[in-house]
Amino acid sequence: MRKSVVVVLSALMVALPIGGMTACGSAGAKRSEYKIEAEYFEEDRRLEASAEIVVYNGSDNAYSVLPFMLWGNAYGAGAKLAPASVHGEDLGGVKINEVTGAEYSLGGADGTVMYLALREPLYAGERTTLTVDYTLILAKTEHRLGVGENCVNLSWFYPVLCAAGVEGFLEYAEEGFGESFVCDCADFDVTLTVPEKFTAAYGGEGSEVAENGKKTYHVVAKNTRDVAFVLGEFQTVSGECGGVPVQYRYFRDEFPEETLRVALKAVETFEKLFGDYPFDKYTLAETDFPLGGMEYSAFAVLSCALRHEERAEVVVHETAHQWWYASVGSNQYENAWQDEGLAEYSVALFYECNADYGDYRKSVNASEHAYRAYFSVASQLSGEVNTAMTRPLSSFSGEYDYRVIAYDKGVVMFDRVRETVGNRRFFAGLKSYAQKYGGKIASPEDLISCFGAERLFASFLEGKCVI
Repeated sequence: MRKSVVVVLSALMVALPIGGMTACGSAGAKRSEYKIEAEYFEEDRRLEASAEIVVYNGSDNAYSVLPFMLWGNAYGAGAKLAPASVHGEDLGGVKINEVTGAEYSLGGADGTVMYLALREPLYAGERTTLTVDYTLILAKTEHRLGVGENCVNLSWFYPVLCAAGVEGFLEYAEEGFGESFVCDCADFDVTLTVPEKFTAAYGGEGSEVAENGKKTYHVVAKNTRDVAFVLGEFQTVSGECGGVPVQYRYFRDEFPEETLRVALKAVETFEKLFGDYPFDKYTLAETDFPLGGMEYSAFAVLSCALRHEERAEVVVHETAHQWWYASVGSNQYENAWQDEGLAEYSVALFYECNADYGDYRKSVNASEHAYRAYFSVASQLSGEVNTAMTRPLSSFSGEYDYRVIAYDKGVVMFDRVRETVGNRRFFAGLKSYAQKYGGKIASPEDLISCFGAERLFASFLEGKCVI
């Protein structure tokens, strides 16, 4: 897999230091473009692909090296997401076949970063075109990128340009929990060919042609953070909410119409609370997945292992992510609370508006109880407990404390902010946050500025408040 050995530098760029992150801005703004042609071969879990990437430099820096995440390598031998495999036949990985427009080298944890050394510096406002031909072997795993018992999950199956931060590009390792994906919006044009037995679920606008035992999908997604597919043998139910088509592809769900109704109600509710749904359509798909669900741009997946009584809450949470992640981005690695805490609090708001599904106060109280139980046990076991919310994924001991701090404490924090600033200012703040930072990567300070209550936010984020 390695073409050369790389010495990893934190920035790897010729820089004129600036503040702020690269942001894609609103529709029509200058941003990078991905044109991907890929074919999936079921017999050996292989994806043959070519990605033409037009990189737009929206910063004030000049770049000599561009880092791209190769998340397929997070499923290889010794990696945190590697499936259990005695002989290695279930492992995944990426083989770079050819790169044009730059010289490549691999680095990062598990070889998940591909560094492309440009022939000439890429200056502010300029574009450069790079082509990467690669082979992706999908791991036998029911995760974001892999082959499960029923479906094939294709997320982050292409080289992903790292977002640019204040001190360099944001390169993060897979921690085995949470989400390490931080990227700017881009335009995608994807042609994916698959065996004819599969139906593809995806976000964005697409067309399908079936011939010679194969199906070819052509999908265009503008101004989105990602493009993802799930391949399966699906049935489909569809509806519409305020002109937004909503589609649900499923294979096991015994109550698909009910799941669709929840999704439609969630879109309707959040449009009233946050502003217009940020995309032209919304698709959900049932798939093999170890967690409840996962969000992508104009797309979400639900685990086929969900119990009936769990499904509605997962649908609402993932739908909230269409505003808090897909539209308004944030640094999910350093500040997981910013999208996850707000999405989880959005579930409580959904219950407040739709009492047939749940109860706002019971939802908030459940999160508060979960946090207090965690704090009590952790204090007895280790004495001091780090309850700070502004912290990287690597600082958490695992899924449990990550979940409690990012999700549950996040719910309590937003509830307390609402009590402090009042309903009028709070809900105006939600709409302002969605409108001002849609298509951008918002900092914690950006979010806080929409509500005020700076000291209250600080007490939660720094771990100083008593709950």
